[in-house]
Amino acid sequence: MHARIVRDLGMRIVAGEFKPGERLPAEAVLLAEYDVSRPVLRESTRVLVAKGLVLSRQRAGATVRPRSEWHLLDPDVLFWLIQTQPPPAFVETLLTVRRVFEPAAAALAAKVASDAALKGIAEAYAGMEAARTVDEILEPDLAFHRRIAEATNNDLLAYIGNMLSLALRESIKLSSLHPNTHALSLPRHKAILTALMNRDPLAAQQATLVQLKETRDDLSEVLESGHGAL
Repeated sequence: MHARIVRDLGMRIVAGEFKPGERLPAEAVLLAEYDVSRPVLRESTRVLVAKGLVLSRQRAGATVRPRSEWHLLDPDVLFWLIQTQPPPAFVETLLTVRRVFEPAAAALAAKVASDAALKGIAEAYAGMEAARTVDEILEPDLAFHRRIAEATNNDLLAYIGNMLSLALRESIKLSSLHPNTHALSLPRHKAILTALMNRDPLAAQQATLVQLKETRDDLSEVLESGHGAL
């Protein structure tokens, strides 16, 4: 029960029903709404506190925290954000983060990646190349980007890359609605892989920027066609 309450309240907070600085409904109101015991409701509140969504004080209730304090890389919070944002807003948010993060990560990986890490990236690309359906390309595509972050030998960058996978998964699903997604995606990723294998940081950075620009164009076409729904 508490998981359902966390999901429902979390979605309502992220969607803006309860705005930063506002209090959640009183405990008695929520107990009646969800028909649960006080311990269940309080455990749900503790989970929302841990995710950075609310601040809970005794006798003051739970207050929604500023968006800047939400743990947006928490898988649940990120999923709620994806579910509640209009697709164009989600796409713009994600692509902005990717433009900041991925080119720099690729450049660093080109400098410091081990041979084993580069082999892992190449294997992910081979999985993309071997895919025959949209569903088959999804996991190796995710692995390709995640392994580049891991190849930086920086635990924090690897963590960020892993946490972004959920949002990236939804973005790839959306771009897969483009009729030529496979044919378009492979050469872009191959250019990144080639730069990494040549240990050329500038080329890796540039290839990543090109891939992101063209991905944005593809996503714009999908959204403009009216088929883009997350």
